Amino acid sequence: MAYLELSQVSKSYGPRNVLKNLSLEINEGEFVSIVGASGAGKTTLLKIACGLLPADSGAVMLAGDWISEFPPVAAVIFQNYSLLPWLSALENVRLAVQAAFPRFTMAQQEAHGRKYLEMVGLGQAFLKKPSQLSGGMRQRVAIARAFAVEPRVLFMDEPFCALDALTRATLQKELASMCSAQAKPVTALMITNSVEEAVLLSDRIHALGSKGLSDGFAVELKRPRAADALLHDPEAIAIRNQLAEFLTTGRKQLAQRLMPVGAF
Repeated sequence: MAYLELSQVSKSYGPRNVLKNLSLEINEGEFVSIVGASGAGKTTLLKIACGLLPADSGAVMLAGDWISEFPPVAAVIFQNYSLLPWLSALENVRLAVQAAFPRFTMAQQEAHGRKYLEMVGLGQAFLKKPSQLSGGMRQRVAIARAFAVEPRVLFMDEPFCALDALTRATLQKELASMCSAQAKPVTALMITNSVEEAVLLSDRIHALGSKGLSDGFAVELKRPRAADALLHDPEAIAIRNQLAEFLTTGRKQLAQRLMPVGAF
């Protein structure tokens, strides 16, 4: 049985059908990315998958249970950081820890928050407020906050799209390491406009077409992979070309399987 399953999900905004009878299964510990053109319904799909938006029809199942609201075993990373501006980096993370682990003392909450801020390289920025941090540092806080609740499933909506190339590459590597380093497997669903990012991080990529996944296609990949190696790997190049052609023309090609290239 899949760990996360969307079954025959449909969603409309007025007369516009955004998703129609979409089905998707994600296994436990799998990292799945959804790519597609703007307006294809990627964010709508993610919001329905994590219980933040009700579907018009169909259902979502997580770990064998149908869900209708955001599950306590989940965490989400948005593209706009979503930090409380009047709180320090540590307090932003600590509040999430408090909600996830209500039996923790204040000292335990702070220690737990510090641990994850240090993991993303913010050991010297505990007390800084978001306005005192760069965009990359704010997103590091958001990633630390998401992982500090020790989620079983992680939802991401274009988490790196607003960052410069160097910061994006660094955080992508940290995200991949953190997903694979958890004691329990983290199941991840990421929405992205970046084909390169999807190829780097994912176990499976779904290209979302005008009718949802039904007229898209999927590509399976194998980890571990290294960003530098992927630049010149023939299979990686072929997969990127497949996805780019589909996103620009709507034409499908046969899916390929990418073998491991390098390591993180």
